[in-house]
Amino acid sequence: MMRHVWIKICLLSVVCLPVAALAVGDAAGQATPRSLASDPIGFFDYLQMFLGLALVLGVIFGMAWLVRRMGNIHPLGQGGLKILGGLSLGQRERVVLLQVGDTQLLVGLAPGQIRTLHVLDKPLTVTAPQMKTPGFAERLNSVLQGKVR
Repeated sequence: MMRHVWIKICLLSVVCLPVAALAVGDAAGQATPRSLASDPIGFFDYLQMFLGLALVLGVIFGMAWLVRRMGNIHPLGQGGLKILGGLSLGQRERVVLLQVGDTQLLVGLAPGQIRTLHVLDKPLTVTAPQMKTPGFAERLNSVLQGKVR
């Protein structure tokens, strides 16, 4: 109850204070604030706006570069658990092969359920799939060396 009262007081003060300031200024014979037409935006205002924009964009791109650079950081608590592979069976169902220490588990994932389908007696050897197309670094090197196909 008290919280709602404070919210109403804050909203009322935000609305009423500028109006009250104008009324006091008029009563005292002071001029009201000038309009935008009489105070045009100058070169330094634009410069300040564009420098602020450049700073914000620089921070965004800097953070993106930092996150990409440090992308191999694993969350705490991952421990000895690895996802070796997975296969989508439907729109929301998956089968995932997990490595927990020396044991491999085949796990079924569905909305609201996780079930162990099979515990493998002897671990499977999982190899990384071969890349059919060269990566970005290899393509960039070939372009820079003039070996464009």
